[in-house]
Amino acid sequence: MGTILKRPEIKGDIVHVASDPHGNILVIDDRKHRILSFDSVFEQSKILRTAPHVPVHEYNRAMLLPIAFDEPAQVTVLGLGGGVLAHGLFTILPQSTIQVYELRRKVADIAKQWFALPESDRLNVQIADARLAIDQLPEAGTDMVLTDLYSADRMSPAQSQRQFIKACGRALSDTGWLVLNYHRMPDPDGNLIRELKRQFPLLLVFKSRTNNWVIYGRKQEFDPWTVDRSRLNSLEERLPIGWRKLMKKLSRLTPALPSP
Repeated sequence: MGTILKRPEIKGDIVHVASDPHGNILVIDDRKHRILSFDSVFEQSKILRTAPHVPVHEYNRAMLLPIAFDEPAQVTVLGLGGGVLAHGLFTILPQSTIQVYELRRKVADIAKQWFALPESDRLNVQIADARLAIDQLPEAGTDMVLTDLYSADRMSPAQSQRQFIKACGRALSDTGWLVLNYHRMPDPDGNLIRELKRQFPLLLVFKSRTNNWVIYGRKQEFDPWTVDRSRLNSLEERLPIGWRKLMKKLSRLTPALPSP
């Protein structure tokens, strides 16, 4: 998903249009940016045309925050869009392998042709339903799962399902991270948060300026407030997204449920 905008506010020139059974796919250029839209009020992806590896939307930047604590060898991205997350991960993790699952082949083609998604052995895009793909991943087979599953006008219901959270937890390594983008904060007393608490001893949350909520779960508890300033400075040199400013907006969600 992306920032919610009234349609007239998605300003710029439509430079490419494609369609598939899921609907239209628009590429829009303004003076500084390139935008992917599924012909709705959402900006699915947005990049700087002069620096396509740098995410523009704050929630996309926030989804990268676990890299301040751990450098995963294997990363899994559910939902490609314009490739903003995948490209950022590819840039800041030069030794890592990134596996992306995207439902729509034309979206993947557009990410490569219009959004400068790198072609590399380290970055693999597979056309598959992410909801099924996560079930098929080997147990403890990935170190980080980032999920950003949205259609033209809504979040995929899968991201709110307990079984999906369980599948992500099973696929993660012992110190793995799950990163979820929600368009609104889940009910703190609901089944989804309860399942997150069961799966992840550490839960963090970030609220973006556009009211996206990014929830982070880590398979092992640790103190996230001890990250070294030099570490953030190094990350900023590699990918300038305002790491220190983003970190200040990160907070602990709630204590995890006690073990049964």
